[in-house]
Amino acid sequence: MAPTPHRAPNIVILYADDLGWGDLGCFGAEDIPTPHLDGLCRGGVKLPQWYSNSPVCSPSRASLLTGKHPGHAGVESILGGRRDTPGLPAQPTLASQLKERGYRTGIFGKWHLGADAAYAPEHYGFDETFGFRAGCVDYYSHIFYWGQGNPLHDLWEDGDEVWRNGEYLTTLIGRRAADFITRSAEDGPFFCYVPFNAPHYPMHAPAEHMARVAHLPEGRRETAAMIAAMDDAIGEILAALDRSGTREDTLVMFSSDNGPSRESRNWLDGEEISYTGGSSGGLRGSKGSVFEGGIRVPGILSWPAQLPAGTVFEQAGMMMDVLPTVLDASDGAAPELPDVDGISLLDVLRDASADGTSTGADDDGIGAADAVGPSDAARRSLVWSYQGQWAVRRGRHKLVVDAREGMDPPATVGKALYDLEADPAETVDLAAEAPETLAALERELSAHQERAATWR
Repeated sequence: MAPTPHRAPNIVILYADDLGWGDLGCFGAEDIPTPHLDGLCRGGVKLPQWYSNSPVCSPSRASLLTGKHPGHAGVESILGGRRDTPGLPAQPTLASQLKERGYRTGIFGKWHLGADAAYAPEHYGFDETFGFRAGCVDYYSHIFYWGQGNPLHDLWEDGDEVWRNGEYLTTLIGRRAADFITRSAEDGPFFCYVPFNAPHYPMHAPAEHMARVAHLPEGRRETAAMIAAMDDAIGEILAALDRSGTREDTLVMFSSDNGPSRESRNWLDGEEISYTGGSSGGLRGSKGSVFEGGIRVPGILSWPAQLPAGTVFEQAGMMMDVLPTVLDASDGAAPELPDVDGISLLDVLRDASADGTSTGADDDGIGAADAVGPSDAARRSLVWSYQGQWAVRRGRHKLVVDAREGMDPPATVGKALYDLEADPAETVDLAAEAPETLAALERELSAHQERAATWR
């Protein structure tokens, strides 16, 4: 009997903005209604140890689209909103590589990889584009108010400026993405990238969603309403997959670019104190920090035709793993990607154990092989850097150097070693008790820093 020919799946990537690890129902948030994402999680694979590649937005997005560390991709800081702001250096992206494989590609939402027209998403492999190029806009006027200079209108469709005044952007993004899926389904396959700007400031939400969470305190209420609106938009996107008959053969990934923002500009009443609307789920730190709260983010992966439903993948993974994993799914085999830093996790995800939980590294976490997949998935070190902060994780242990609690200096920890399995909140420094583990992680960090120096 002839083998069944490989069928490339459709790809949908849903990306939240400043969403904390504790801001979804399926990740423990009992106060925010997220039924669509909770359903996606129940029907797919939950990724409780999923990470962004950076604690801030532009570098994280660069890693997602290139499969590289931020420094290797050429974007290490938050990019500005002026219309002459350069962005992601020219290089292959997930969109361009899928387009080469016959996919129809579209982006609907926040770009934030260059506001200059020469760096717009249509130059990086996207056939259809709709959204804004800066880091944030007013949700109703779609005007960028932050930074130096006058306010700038920032809404674009296929390279042309468009006006949709008064339309709530989260809902608009969801509808445009759903329409793209509906129109592309018959021709297939398609890649639909949906980087929402919710729940990034400004804290705007429609009255209907504010009413759903009216019982919550100020700050949390606005965040919850914005997340609920995003969940509804995601529900519309998932419904488009169902209606078009493509859900079974579509790989859907959901995550966030970094942890929750504590920036005072989140407040709508002029407060200059730290904002507490988003939740890191008890993890230390927030957006801008290499502590877990700044980089560990919700992750959900669903592909009904190939991945087991209702499972939990306990290994650590990063957004730079999305590109090689998706191309592995598209090609039916892991492609050679010598310039990519991420790895495909597809085989180990498929091999989730029968009890619904994948097995992680051995207890020492250093050099341990994974029990259910390629050894490099568990052996490798994960590294982060941002504005002088460094962190490296291998297995259950994590080293931080010059780490701060959020966006602003100073560093609160010069050097510390944590056991994330026993102490996910990073409260107990084990450096003095585990000098060999500390030394091993310091060597890993030094080796990464040497490699990173060649990228500049």
